[in-house]
Amino acid sequence: MSIAVLGPTFPNLAANVRKNVSDIYYIFVGRSLGSLGGSVVGGVLFDCMNPHLLLALSMFGTTVGLYGIPWCTKSLLLTALMSVIGGAMGILDTGGNVLALNTWGAEAGPHMQALHFSFAVGAFVAPVLAKMALGGPEPKDLPVVEKTNQSVLATVQKALKQYFGADFLWSYVVIGTYLLFVSIFFFILCSKSISAREKAKASLQEGVLAKYHSALIALLFLFFFCYVGAEVTYGSYLFTYAKAFAEMEENEAAALNSVFWGAFAACRGVAIFCAACLYPGTMIVLSLIGSAVSSFCLAFFARYPMSLWVGTAVYGASMATVFPSGISWIEQYTVVQGKSASLFVIGAALGEMCIPALVGYLQGRFHRVPVVMYAALVTSIVTVLLFPLMYKLAQYPRESNLKEMRDIEHRKALLSNSGLTEDEEDEEDVEEWNEADFEVIEMNDRLGNSVIETSCKVSGDSPDKVALQPHPDDVSCNSPLVAGESLGRKNGHVVWEKNDESKS
Repeated sequence: MSIAVLGPTFPNLAANVRKNVSDIYYIFVGRSLGSLGGSVVGGVLFDCMNPHLLLALSMFGTTVGLYGIPWCTKSLLLTALMSVIGGAMGILDTGGNVLALNTWGAEAGPHMQALHFSFAVGAFVAPVLAKMALGGPEPKDLPVVEKTNQSVLATVQKALKQYFGADFLWSYVVIGTYLLFVSIFFFILCSKSISAREKAKASLQEGVLAKYHSALIALLFLFFFCYVGAEVTYGSYLFTYAKAFAEMEENEAAALNSVFWGAFAACRGVAIFCAACLYPGTMIVLSLIGSAVSSFCLAFFARYPMSLWVGTAVYGASMATVFPSGISWIEQYTVVQGKSASLFVIGAALGEMCIPALVGYLQGRFHRVPVVMYAALVTSIVTVLLFPLMYKLAQYPRESNLKEMRDIEHRKALLSNSGLTEDEEDEEDVEEWNEADFEVIEMNDRLGNSVIETSCKVSGDSPDKVALQPHPDDVSCNSPLVAGESLGRKNGHVVWEKNDESKS
């Protein structure tokens, strides 16, 4: 909501700082740079401080920025507040993904899909709030009750405008207040949560890094760079493409744009349930196939209206599950900590900045070429080529597995040289233990007999009588058979067993 509310209220913000819309484009640059910085800082802080505290501070920072934006009358201050919001969102993107993985582990698939589904819900709700804040022309032909409701709403909006000074302000206030309450809940969780350092140690002890961990992280960085860049580029230029190349009216072009984002949000909602029964890799493969086929149709058959509408819907649905499924997939093969997750977010943010800018530049150079459709096809091809390479690297055996395999092979080689099998070696060990046990028993018997003979000589009693009297030293320490105990044998070893007093 805090990100998507900027679009509908952008002209009002420009009027508030007394500038044209084209003159304050740099606030987007400030927000993107803040998001990059927040992703880097969040990745480092998440590994050394309480994750709930970090998320609480990030949302509180967003609240401060949202409360301050509508009162900005200077473009420089507006850019600074946008950077604060971007930085807080970068921390939230990094920390939210890692916290979901640490909380649910191998079962994080549905929860990860639900987390990213909430992004789509917020992007849908924010324009609705902005439209309610900005208002619109009052319809003429309405019943009396409806006119009364409209007049009440207009009165409330007028009062808000007199109190706050701007029509669009209360949408920022509502979103900021909502985030304030959520940050309070995270502050409460801080006292009950395990520290991030203990959590990181536990995850490192439980999981093992992949053999090519760094290569996997780098390839997934490129993968998210292409994926997020393609998603933002198509969603941003689709309206312009529909008017310029498909010759649609504004309402029809807006409907086409809504089809893309509607399919995107709906598929993310369905993916919550699909993730419970499908592996993340399977969902990625299905998404890549759908995006490749739909982008091919859009690049070469978009002149047909049916191909354009269906291809847009399929492309939006195919793009929906890639990011959350990618994070869940990589977690199966290696340990994902704050720094790794920050690289994913940085790759996504760079793709969101670079690819739309490149497409806009090329579209300005080649007016008659549908650059946006070819960009969708190229990025789909790149992601289709990257995923098998990542899968191949992830399948390499880890260092611990290689050590176990080498130990097993070394053991088999020794057995083959001695001409024994593993079962024969076990039987030979048992026989050696039995022989050792019998030697110990014979030594104890000889020692016991010598003690009895010595006692006979000293006391003058018969050997039979002395044998019936237990010697104190034998009972206390060195006797091989203490009263109430018996000598047993289990798995080739001598075992002392307590006899039941009633039986003795």
